[in-house]
This record gives sequence, structure tokens and C-alpha cells, in this order.
Amino acid sequence: MEMIQQTPDLSAYLAADEVIDHHHPVVRKTAARLAADADDSYSYARLAFEFVRDTIPHSQDVGDPRVTWRASDVLEQGTGICYAKAHALAALLRAEDIPTALCYQKFDVVHGLVAVRFNGAWHRQDPRGNKPGVDARFSLDGERLAFEPDAESGELDYPVLYAEPHPVVLAALKAAPVRPYLWRTLPAAL
Repeated sequence: MEMIQQTPDLSAYLAADEVIDHHHPVVRKTAARLAADADDSYSYARLAFEFVRDTIPHSQDVGDPRVTWRASDVLEQGTGICYAKAHALAALLRAEDIPTALCYQKFDVVHGLVAVRFNGAWHRQDPRGNKPGVDARFSLDGERLAFEPDAESGELDYPVLYAEPHPVVLAALKAAPVRPYLWRTLPAAL
């Protein structure tokens, strides 16, 4: 699949905003802690990915009713669904000047992940969190995502790389007081 940048300006994929708030102290502190153990930007990206994947549980998997959407809130509260975890990973990566995009897949509902830019190419990564049947890994040598779409079932990879969360996704997250409500309002398509 050929990925398409929503905006050609690579600096957009380094920017901070209300959601990917990499200027926030909790994001900066987490990034600094991870960077202290990294030899280079690639190892930092892997450490940040594993941190979000493994230490921030997917709220559905653990029955957490809280809905987070801002990267700093995901890190502070230690919970989030796929979109929120993607926002947290994007913030951690952008905090260390690694261009990071948000991207999506369509299953029964839209699933969120990120793409990182290394060596002049984008590489999708899925920090959703592993569980039985899901084994996502950080990789620049072929994708190791949580899920692979089945085209015959109408599932697909959206090719667009977003600098900011898709408005439909963000609206659903912001409007949900608790995760069970969010589950009823998740977007089915972009």
C-alpha cells in the first residue's frame, strides 16, 4: 500500500497540538526517561512503542471505563483505546523529533495506529497492546500490526497519513463520558 501524506509539509508531523501535546511536562518527562536508555532515534522509537504497547493497557482489554484522548492524559491515567494510545505514542516520538503520523484501518469500526518516518519512508506501527491472538511488534522491516484487514469482508487500510487526529475520531472520543458509551459511537468508516 502506498501511503499518502495528508499534508506534504513534514514539519506538520512534528507539531504539538491539543491532542498530541508533546510540550506537556508528563510527555517530556516520559520521553526523557525513555531517551536515557536509547542509543539512537531508532532504539528510542522502539522503546517508546514498547512502553505505550506494554505499560498502558487498552481500556477495553482491562475493563477500564475511562475515555482518554489527549496524549498527556493517556500517560497520566495509564489507559486508552487504540486511538488514545496512538496519540500518546505520536507525542512521545514527536517529542524526540521523529516525524509521526496517525493512520487508520477499517474493521467493524475504525482502528487507530501510527506511522513513523525513518530513512525516507513511512512505517506503520500499532501500539494497541498485545493479547491472545494479537502480537504487534515495532518493525521497519515489514509490518507487524495487531490486525490485518480482510478485503473480502470489506476491511481495509486507509492510505492517508494524518498530522492530526481525524475529526470524526476525535469527536467520538471527546463526546464519550465513558468507554461503554464510546463503544456505541465509534466511527464505522472515515
